[in-house]
Amino acid sequence: MVSKEKIGQRLTELRNEAGKTQQKVASDNGISVSAIAMYEAGKRIPRDEVKASLANYFHRSIEEIFFTP
Repeated sequence: MVSKEKIGQRLTELRNEAGKTQQKVASDNGISVSAIAMYEAGKRIPRDEVKASLANYFHRSIEEIFFTP
């Protein structure tokens, strides 16, 4: 797995490319805004169900976001 910081950077980039707010991504994926903020800040890594949800949401593979260096 890549670092929490790199995952956070990727999630931020994907969200910005999609033109979404943290609030929108959180509500669309059934998680809190604080959780998204923590993921993007590199403070936490999402649990597996959230990884799958975010990958589907951004039309990327789980591997691409969370495991590719």
